[in-house]
Amino acid sequence: MAEGHPEGTLVVDTATTKLGYVMGREGPYVQLRPVTGGRQWDADPARVRPATEDERLTAMRERTRAMNSFSSGGIFR
Repeated sequence: MAEGHPEGTLVVDTATTKLGYVMGREGPYVQLRPVTGGRQWDADPARVRPATEDERLTAMRERTRAMNSFSSGGIFR
């Protein structure tokens, strides 16, 4: 459950299967931000779980790819 995840923790929103960092809470929802940056989304805390080690590695690769693309003036896709 997301109540036990402090801000900055990498989690999976099982409703959308998206990885995100816990940014805070708003009302009954946990606010998550995509690993590559962008708009936060609200997730049901009951549908949020900690990321596995494989998911953490995937997130690191995605973030590195996005940062490299940004630094070279490219567009991340």
